[in-house]
Amino acid sequence: MMNQNDPDNMNGMNGQNGQNGYTAPNGQQSGYFQNDYSGYPQNGYQQQSYSQQDPHYTNYYGDQDGTSNYVNMYSDPERPAKKSGGKTFFKIVAAVAALAIVSVSSVEMYKLFGKDSRTASWTSSASSAESEQSKEAEQATDAATEAAEADEQKNSAAAVSGSKGAWISMAAPKDALTIPEIVNKAIPSVVGISSTFEAETGGMGNYWGFNFYGGGGYGDQKQQYAASGTGIVMSEDGYIITNAHCIYDAESQYKAGKAVAVSVVMGEENETEYEAQIVGYDLQTDLAVLKIDATGLTPAEFGNSDDLQVGELVVAIGNPLGFELFGTTTCGIVSAPNRNVTIDEREMTLIQTDAAINSGNSGGPLLNGYGQVIGINSAKMSSNYSSLASGGASVEGLGFAIPISSAKDIINDLIGNGYVTGRPQLGITGADVTEADAQRFNLPQGVYVYSVAEGSAAEEAGIRQGDVITEIEGQSISTMDELNEIKNQHNAGETVKLKVFRSGEFYETELTLQEVRQED
Repeated sequence: MMNQNDPDNMNGMNGQNGQNGYTAPNGQQSGYFQNDYSGYPQNGYQQQSYSQQDPHYTNYYGDQDGTSNYVNMYSDPERPAKKSGGKTFFKIVAAVAALAIVSVSSVEMYKLFGKDSRTASWTSSASSAESEQSKEAEQATDAATEAAEADEQKNSAAAVSGSKGAWISMAAPKDALTIPEIVNKAIPSVVGISSTFEAETGGMGNYWGFNFYGGGGYGDQKQQYAASGTGIVMSEDGYIITNAHCIYDAESQYKAGKAVAVSVVMGEENETEYEAQIVGYDLQTDLAVLKIDATGLTPAEFGNSDDLQVGELVVAIGNPLGFELFGTTTCGIVSAPNRNVTIDEREMTLIQTDAAINSGNSGGPLLNGYGQVIGINSAKMSSNYSSLASGGASVEGLGFAIPISSAKDIINDLIGNGYVTGRPQLGITGADVTEADAQRFNLPQGVYVYSVAEGSAAEEAGIRQGDVITEIEGQSISTMDELNEIKNQHNAGETVKLKVFRSGEFYETELTLQEVRQED
């Protein structure tokens, strides 16, 4: 194909040629079959000139005495006659040649512009070919322009993508997977958790020894409500890890306790649902283990959260706001690998990240650059900490996850025993008696005993509902958090002293701490 942009290859001819493809001899310029005969006028005859070198005769006639002479200068009379004849012949030949050339040129011009069908056909074909070549050249130019624009757009998009994605490459560890590879590796191990809770509404019942709203639960009604979260497949035979608050309501306005029904949802379209058994849960660490009757599941790969560094890439997967957004993926970096925070009056050490962790992400995996689970997301931790830290204002880029390295022992305890071994408990549920409450109900500040677990250490020590605990091991307390802080300094099986207020009087008792055992 001809290169229209090449000045040395116009219409496929070399040099300064015309568009007809004809090359002028001796480098002369040529038009469209233009005839250029130097030295010939338009009538075809050449102008002749005689030089001073033509032969001639000069005769001198003079008197013998030399007094007068006559000079007769003339050309040779014979030679002019012969020369005149030759010149005439050459003129005739030149005229004939010129006429022939003009005739040939006229014929060629007629062929180009005349009505001869064959010539017109050839001319049309040549013009058509030239037109096709022009179209092809134009199409090639358009294609090249489009390709250049596409490359420019691609480069521009790559530049924008590069500016946005540069931090990912910088945050990713050596030999890390791409984010799509991380997601493809982990997503088969991510499931949905659906829990049904049942709570009594309409009455307050007995509170600090007083009956409210109908007294003794008059008018109480049972109401069911559902909640959803995320889980992680930890074994091929159906063990699932999630957050305790996904299956146990201890903080909502209903305080419904353990869910009455739990199911696990999985599959690309959430088409598979299994009824789940609660193996065990631990409210203190917000961890729970479920079991479904299934085999052949894809377990997640677990990493080491102790190896995390500030600024390292992490990816969170979960089901925010329900199963309609199942498998939502967000990414960010590790803001702090060991952040000490107080959540619901509990001291916890968590992974802090700026990856978005929303309601419904609870219990889902926080992954490192190799697609390994290094944390268990807890949206509850994020929302509660945001509320405590900012007085209820929205906080962006603040998420928390339970480090998998510290969670492994708890998970193993929950699977093996149903509870975390070695953790001491009193066996009560209580509420803080504030200064205002103390004045209103004529009670001392401390912890009001709302209920006592059957067979617990508190029951064995004689603690009853309505008692107020004011001291433990000789230290005054006014909140449940203060009571638990001192209690947790001891091991199960050890004995502690309590000071209790009952019916207007104080007394002391000893209590042997028991291991924490979650209700069946």
